[in-house]
Amino acid sequence: MEIKKLITFEDAGFEQWGVISEDGKSVYGAIALEEAFFTPLPEKLVEFIAQGSEGLLALADSLEQNEKTGAVAARPLDTLHILTPLRGMSRNIFCVGKNYGDHIVEFDKVTTPDLPQYPIFFTKAATSVIGPNDMIDSHPDVTAQLDYEGELAVILSKAGADIPESEAMDYVYGYTILNDVTARDLQRNHVQWFHGKSLDTFCPIGPAILLRDAAPPSFDVVTKVNGEVRQDGSTGEFIFSIPRLIAELSKGTTLLCGDIIATGTPAGVGVGFNPPKFLKKGDVVEITISHIGTLTNTVK
Repeated sequence: MEIKKLITFEDAGFEQWGVISEDGKSVYGAIALEEAFFTPLPEKLVEFIAQGSEGLLALADSLEQNEKTGAVAARPLDTLHILTPLRGMSRNIFCVGKNYGDHIVEFDKVTTPDLPQYPIFFTKAATSVIGPNDMIDSHPDVTAQLDYEGELAVILSKAGADIPESEAMDYVYGYTILNDVTARDLQRNHVQWFHGKSLDTFCPIGPAILLRDAAPPSFDVVTKVNGEVRQDGSTGEFIFSIPRLIAELSKGTTLLCGDIIATGTPAGVGVGFNPPKFLKKGDVVEITISHIGTLTNTVK
């Protein structure tokens, strides 16, 4: 079977990772494949990513053997607790602001976007990361303006600095979905965006990693709140391409395997409406990106 998507999940109290079946309904666990075919597969998904093509070849070999023997049964996804793909992150998530012209229009309250000449970078604290179906804390004692931002996130495959734009895609392992949850009042009060975007639970990521070679030329990004479509954009509308973002961010800065870059959000965020549509307790946020899946979280 072709390897397209990887996930991290919890089963019987144990965290592990695996490859999603071609029909998208089940997963073959790495631990089970390793035990059945003596294939050396690492314990953590980030460790597997670091192995690059060598790891993918080993995984492909075990899946090929399994197709012949049926020794490992696929586990239905709906019976498992899906976790954020890269658990226990120690580095902040790199983020990009204002990478869609229509988002600049709504955010800056202008009719014609003043397009930036260079990407706007900021980070979110690693402690803000949660997984699919985890609860987003509304932090009512801290913010009254809770907002969502559906985004495509890029996962890097290896370390590098001063990466040429022409070589940048060689550093991309795959893609996932990220919700850049934001406290707009904190973002405004502190001017610098870090605090308003780094409260605990403010970075849902998941549910799966789509490998680079399985990705389409562009992705559709759709965000719904309680079933209402709020955002409907395409990464084809980027101001700065993924290779440009990697090249700019890596200038004089070492990026590492497993680093995540959130690529910006399209128009339709809550603060862009008149009056604003901020999140409240009980709201369900669903971010769907074509070919990857849907990231769902509820506000508590």
